[in-house]
Amino acid sequence: MGQLTLNLVAITIFLVTMTTLLGPLLHIPQAVPVVAIATILSIATLDQASWNGTLGNLLVDSFSRLSGEARQRVLHHEAGHFLVAYLLDIPVTDYTLNAWDAWKKGLPGLGGVQFDTAALDDFLATGQLPVPLLNRYCTVWMAGIAAEKKVYGQAQGGQDDRQKFLILWQQLQRPLQEGQMRQRWAVIQAQNLLETHAAAYEALVTAMEAGTPVQDCVTLLQSRVTAEATEG
Repeated sequence: MGQLTLNLVAITIFLVTMTTLLGPLLHIPQAVPVVAIATILSIATLDQASWNGTLGNLLVDSFSRLSGEARQRVLHHEAGHFLVAYLLDIPVTDYTLNAWDAWKKGLPGLGGVQFDTAALDDFLATGQLPVPLLNRYCTVWMAGIAAEKKVYGQAQGGQDDRQKFLILWQQLQRPLQEGQMRQRWAVIQAQNLLETHAAAYEALVTAMEAGTPVQDCVTLLQSRVTAEATEG
């Protein structure tokens, strides 16, 4: 099962266990907790097997959307990915800010910025990956973490981004310690880009919050980055 689904199952089982203990006081039939656990486990298994954890993602997303801070964190995180991808010439193909929108677009997971990885895939097929290209993609993956640190002082998201890098690093058969150093380096590079283009970043955050289409966001960044260069 996916980690989100497992977490939901664990929380639900805990609640059901508490219901079992308190059942006599609340006059809850003993069969209710047992049936509840069996039902939840069946749904979770079906979710992972047939829907790749989509139901778990949607449930978690529904709860997180109740928090304004959580929504803002996601927004700033994804804007970091978008801006750094633009600056490093990695095309952005789409973006979503929640699991519901991702599901409606047929995208996996909780949503996020979708990149064109054709160049990366082509080199991986040959077994060789130029260091500059590796650095660019690594910096883009770590840009969400860098954006959260910039705005909030620390990052709560980014586990999926680190996982993507780890999968790539394993394909390259490189030492784990070297990969950890590369991630830290990439976070610093992304932070520098976000600081240098702070005005463009804030404008992008506003545009993405309004649901501005990808191409319009790119046009916005073109004008903002050009203006920053002129002013500099």
